[in-house]
Amino acid sequence: MTIGPSAMLFSSTQQRRSAQSASSLIVAGLLLALLSGCVQTQRLELEKVFYPRLPETPRIQFLTAINSEEDIGVERDNFKEFVTGKVQPVKIIARPWDIDHSGSRLYIVDKTFRRILVVDLKAKEFDFFSTDLSGPLVNPGGIFTSKAGYKYLADRGRGEILEFDRSDRFTRVFKDGDQFSPVDVVVDGDRVYACDVQRSEIKVFDRVSGIVVQTITGSGEPGGSLHTPSHLAIDDRGYIYVTDFLNFRVQVFDNEGIFVRVIGEPGDYPGSMPRPKGIAVDRDNHLYAIDSAFELVQIFDIDTGEVLLPFGKFGSLSGGTWLPAGIHIDYDNLEHFSKFADPRFHLKYLIYVANQTGPFKINVYGFGDWSGGNNN
Repeated sequence: MTIGPSAMLFSSTQQRRSAQSASSLIVAGLLLALLSGCVQTQRLELEKVFYPRLPETPRIQFLTAINSEEDIGVERDNFKEFVTGKVQPVKIIARPWDIDHSGSRLYIVDKTFRRILVVDLKAKEFDFFSTDLSGPLVNPGGIFTSKAGYKYLADRGRGEILEFDRSDRFTRVFKDGDQFSPVDVVVDGDRVYACDVQRSEIKVFDRVSGIVVQTITGSGEPGGSLHTPSHLAIDDRGYIYVTDFLNFRVQVFDNEGIFVRVIGEPGDYPGSMPRPKGIAVDRDNHLYAIDSAFELVQIFDIDTGEVLLPFGKFGSLSGGTWLPAGIHIDYDNLEHFSKFADPRFHLKYLIYVANQTGPFKINVYGFGDWSGGNNN
């Protein structure tokens, strides 16, 4: 600002300064109010979606979606950003492939970042898993957390299964030669089951020694052996479920690796699996199987192979699925999502579905009992 020699000019300038200072204080106050959360940003309101839809009795409700740290209530240091003038970017999920959990922590494999994202629902933290001691991930796939709190990650690019302890620290790898191409993993006690997509086999490692103790090649008919197995799941009995991708089905094996049954078949009708992906099993002997061609999840009775209920559907509306890949069932974190449930819907467990694209990255559904009658 230029200051002239006359007292009158100085006086008028001083008045302008006072006025500008007052205005600046008002603007600063408004900015601080905005940044501190006094002025709330508009959030997308997601509609309640039930499966099956009313007037039938709902068993599943779409609750919400997790796309970024804002969706779990991470608090930003708005005052620091205002003072420093540096706005920190919002942490997001880009292309999730698989998901598991331990306690309140969700572990999400992101194909774009080639990292494991850790979302702590209780602490409201959203950050990447450190893998510095093991080296960078190359092509991470399925992730599994054991009852002891250890994490196991299949990395096809590295040709390894990586193990991390309860504190998320790298401990060791499981490997079976140079041609080993693991894309998924599950663990039962001292058995580590790795899905080798290149050899179309399930390699079973002894967790203590790291030695391969068994190879499962499949024997379901028609089609015989496994053809490009892609995903694994395990139930409370130790039964293993394998997505038999190019045979368009899921094969089931007991805890000794003996073939039990086939679920699904080729086709374009309910119960068929034209492009099967992630699978999960609940405590009531139901298999949840993603199909990326139908772009939905189908629930099967494990004992009969009967399809019971589909949910999710391609589209940008609430509950929509976009190239879904991974699925996981969570009985531990109902409290963090119960506020999204309809008062007439009583949650029993959560179902997470990882979408590789689209507006919703992690869909959160609730399975439960409906007590509201058959009307809206």
